[in-house]
Amino acid sequence: MFSKPSTRVSSGALRTPYRYPTKTMTVRNSVEVAIIGGGITGLTLAVGLLCRNVKFTIYERAQAFRELGAGIGFTPNAERAMKALDPRIHYSFRKVAVRNNDDWFRYVDGFHHNGNDPSDMLEMLMYKIYLGERGFEGCRRSDFLQQLVNLIPTDCIKMEKNLEEVQDVSDGSKVLMRFEDGSTAEADVVIGCDGINSRLRPLMFGQSHASSQPSYSHKFAFRGIIPMDKARAALGDEKTSTRLMHLGPGAHALTFPIAGGTMMNVVAFVTDPSPWAEKDGKFVAAATKNEAIDAFAGFGPAVRTIMSLLPDKLDKWAIFDMYDNPVPTYASGRLCLAGDAAHASTPHHGAGAGCGIEDSLALAELLASVNQRAGVMPIRNMVTKALAVYNEMRYDRSQWLVRSSRMLGEMLEWQDPQTREDTQVLGHELWRRCHEIWDFDVDEMVRNGIDALGWKLAKLPQPLFTEADQIDWI
Repeated sequence: MFSKPSTRVSSGALRTPYRYPTKTMTVRNSVEVAIIGGGITGLTLAVGLLCRNVKFTIYERAQAFRELGAGIGFTPNAERAMKALDPRIHYSFRKVAVRNNDDWFRYVDGFHHNGNDPSDMLEMLMYKIYLGERGFEGCRRSDFLQQLVNLIPTDCIKMEKNLEEVQDVSDGSKVLMRFEDGSTAEADVVIGCDGINSRLRPLMFGQSHASSQPSYSHKFAFRGIIPMDKARAALGDEKTSTRLMHLGPGAHALTFPIAGGTMMNVVAFVTDPSPWAEKDGKFVAAATKNEAIDAFAGFGPAVRTIMSLLPDKLDKWAIFDMYDNPVPTYASGRLCLAGDAAHASTPHHGAGAGCGIEDSLALAELLASVNQRAGVMPIRNMVTKALAVYNEMRYDRSQWLVRSSRMLGEMLEWQDPQTREDTQVLGHELWRRCHEIWDFDVDEMVRNGIDALGWKLAKLPQPLFTEADQIDWI
């Protein structure tokens, strides 16, 4: 499998001298990855590993893969990460994405209006940001999820597997997982991609650790989809063919086309000073169109019309995140967290899922590098080093996103004392924060990560194999 070992210690390097084992050695020659959770992060990671010939199994707690029919958009950095993971992921997204009428994201004053003309749909443009060619396009989450599922062999997926316990012991054995149904499984590395209510996170840090539970951001959102023919008839082509953020005091709304341009996605955010108090602890509550109409009653005719077009029955989504109590690290031994399980953010940047795809790329590349050395170096040692590098690669950037997204939510509702309704200051902050996300070089991230892993592995002490590896040397 391997050619003669090199003396180089940079990216992808192997250290010498090595003694070649006989045919009686029992060192495993491939990494086995357990992915907990089958959302966007978990599935993109799976496709990335599949592309790199790394063994994996997805353990999903639900009976079937499902996502909300609500819309999602991906920023340019996320699209680059898709291409780097596997071009089929990006093709799958573009296959279901709706092309905007132009490549600008417009922020409009949805509050102030001509009170003498209730039919005046005019909203003053406050700021616009160029997205790049075909940037920040949207699709239905469920459509994209199904495209990803179609890329993964069915024998790599196990459904109705709710993680209950995980044991990462130091005796050279694999990580042991126990599930709610009484079954068990083993893997060389366990990656929690199981969302904001992660089961792996409290198992890593303890049920009493502050980060085991997310925190309410004191905003909720009405989410709904409007048939495009109804939306266009009431609002016109200009307001229904591209991304618009309708700003106002204490609330704001995002609209963009999805489902091949046949539907308009609506996410209407409202500040809520009260605690979230659903009795069952869920983040979703039943709501009605009238509640949304009341919440935006003081806004202009355009926003009020949007609310009036929503379905009579809605869901009201509490916006939780990891801002108040972040995890201290994303990796511990052979366990790690990715996506919302690691750094759930509010959706105001529209970049949370994309950040999870960046995580997937980092993990896929690092674990592929480990897999290439699996017949020469102990997997356990390499996995631990790889996850430490992953944490170094991803922690600061993703935690910045959590903080910035909270801040942006306040800016969009004129609650930030530095920006308020000041178009110039708001525009500067929007541009700066958005480009911090969009301009990220995922290729450089990978190069730096692989180099860092190479150096860490080069420093592992000799001998590289433990007694548990049961090797007979020549």
